[in-house]
Amino acid sequence: MEKQHIEWDKLGFGYLETSASYVSNYKNGAWDEGGLTSDHTVTISECAAVLQYSQSVFEGLKAYTTEDGRTVCFRPDLNAQRMVDSAKRLEMPPFPEDRFVEAVREVVKANESWVPPYGSGATLYIRPYMFGSNAVIGVKPADEYQFRILTTPVGPYFKGGAKPIQLKVPDFDRAAPHGTGHIKAGLNYAMSLHPIVIAHREGFADNLYPDSATRTNVEETGGANIIFIKGNKFITVKSDSILPSITRRSLEYVAEHYLGMEVEERVVPFTELPEFEEAGLCGTAAVISPVGRIVDHGKVINFPSGMEKMGPKIQKLYDTLTGIQMGRIEAPEGWIFEI
Repeated sequence: MEKQHIEWDKLGFGYLETSASYVSNYKNGAWDEGGLTSDHTVTISECAAVLQYSQSVFEGLKAYTTEDGRTVCFRPDLNAQRMVDSAKRLEMPPFPEDRFVEAVREVVKANESWVPPYGSGATLYIRPYMFGSNAVIGVKPADEYQFRILTTPVGPYFKGGAKPIQLKVPDFDRAAPHGTGHIKAGLNYAMSLHPIVIAHREGFADNLYPDSATRTNVEETGGANIIFIKGNKFITVKSDSILPSITRRSLEYVAEHYLGMEVEERVVPFTELPEFEEAGLCGTAAVISPVGRIVDHGKVINFPSGMEKMGPKIQKLYDTLTGIQMGRIEAPEGWIFEI
């Protein structure tokens, strides 16, 4: 298929309207058959549940052009599972997992000319989301919902390569114990906006939040899990209040089965940070964002990997996972979903 006439290598990480979106509506206790639409405008009541009580969840994944010219997505079944978990927590009717995956296939197929070519550094970002759409004035779940998927081509998250970032430990909490930190709900991200504006103003890329109960252990940033390297160990945070990142879970597998590393998922106290050699944030947008420095209320922790480039082990993790996504390295069974 002929691609759109776009300067792919000049794309930023922003929204660009494509040919089609997917939409399905929930009414009278059931989801309709759904389908593609060229209308990218959402029209809802001024009293819609999403506007009054923030009843919304979302996901994020990408479509790629592989080295051999195929159009693929990376593990969309896990996005489907996570959206079901998110919806249940907010008393929303889950969109069926099989329909989610098929809707991803349908909308990417309709926008295949917008999937950037291999080697351009760009990808097609896919954003499934769901919200309460009918008027609700009393505090209760909505009765009607809309599930949509939009797509937009995006450039690499880091122009000119991934330079290590510095994080700040804030005085704010990201999520309450037994709250909604483990689901992908819009309200979690709204809560992080004020702290991240402050962090940016002070020269930091993001906040590294402590656990809300004791404020002594590492949790995650406003939108990404954090990983650490110590010797041959790949260490991630274990907590009921953080999002189960698909990228992080994939990196755990890559670390163990491709790179022969020892994987630990456990509580990480802030006092242990100086012992780590490398650190990084992981997520769909950038895969891994290397972390060179963490500042905890005046105490500066500089990782030996430095502020100039990715550390050697995180670089191997990044190269291996992106190689799998782009078809350069053989993938574990079920990871690559061909459109």
